[in-house]
Amino acid sequence: MNQLISLEQASSLILGGAPLSVAGPEHLLDQLPAGSWVGGTIPYFMTQEGGVVVNDKVFVTDLSELGTVSLATYGAEELAGIAAHAPDNGFSLTIIPAGGQAHQRFAAEAATYPDAFVKPTVGWISGVHLSELGKATPKVYDGRTGAKYEDRAVVAYVSVPDDKLVMLETVNLFEPDGKDVIHFSQTGFHVDECEVNGEVVNFAEYVKSRGFEGGQCPLVGDFAGAHVNVSLQGMPATGGVDFYAPVFPGVDYHFAKAVPDYVGAFRERLEAVEHEGVVWSCNCILNFVFGGFEGKAIGGEPGAVTFGEIAYQLLNQTMVMVRIA
Repeated sequence: MNQLISLEQASSLILGGAPLSVAGPEHLLDQLPAGSWVGGTIPYFMTQEGGVVVNDKVFVTDLSELGTVSLATYGAEELAGIAAHAPDNGFSLTIIPAGGQAHQRFAAEAATYPDAFVKPTVGWISGVHLSELGKATPKVYDGRTGAKYEDRAVVAYVSVPDDKLVMLETVNLFEPDGKDVIHFSQTGFHVDECEVNGEVVNFAEYVKSRGFEGGQCPLVGDFAGAHVNVSLQGMPATGGVDFYAPVFPGVDYHFAKAVPDYVGAFRERLEAVEHEGVVWSCNCILNFVFGGFEGKAIGGEPGAVTFGEIAYQLLNQTMVMVRIA
């Protein structure tokens, strides 16, 4: 099962002992019974029919169909334990609330954890309805006790049979524009200055001069040939530029080429992705908003629309899928 269902249906599954991953509005997650589940707040989802915003349903993935499941939680200073305690053959389905120290530290440090790229960590950053930004805080849930947290990671460890192989698939529409090369001097979610083609400049002024202040085009970092997006969050009145994920020193960044047709681009990319065995997915809220996904089908497995995607490390404006072969 990987779909939107009623609170009553989800409660019945939990009471029946099924280990679940659950996403939905906070007032519904608050009502779920104790059991073997982890969850996070979000009201946005992709379904086979298209993007939806819900207030009366939760999205459930039944993990019992995949393998043996155990649950854990980690504070901001304990996040290296996610990979350290991961199964030898399986994946760590991880949910972290947006905005806290756990979010920031995972984003900055995940790639340095021992076994981080050996034992797959996948998951998402929980959020709120965009109209509630600054009013409500994202939450995650440890269903064993019903406890909810604003600054802690919850993890469902899924150990799959020895004859199965877990693969993480990503769909990233963005490619470097091949123009200016941008470098940053330190890791962070906020930048005042950067180097553009070797010259130190005011980054906010540079962003405006390129016409990227709207945030639709992310930066694209070159990580040994892998493209990782860093999305622009905004420009505070106090100056500088805020990001949804950190930038790193020693990485070549470019702004992305524009994607004029999000829906068409996603459909085309997803046609080229292997879908057999896909058991879980998530997509980014920025893709949902900039692409106008509400009511539009793009293909792929249904899943939550999130404030950040996890595939080994934190990603932005990317679709992530787990495939078991």
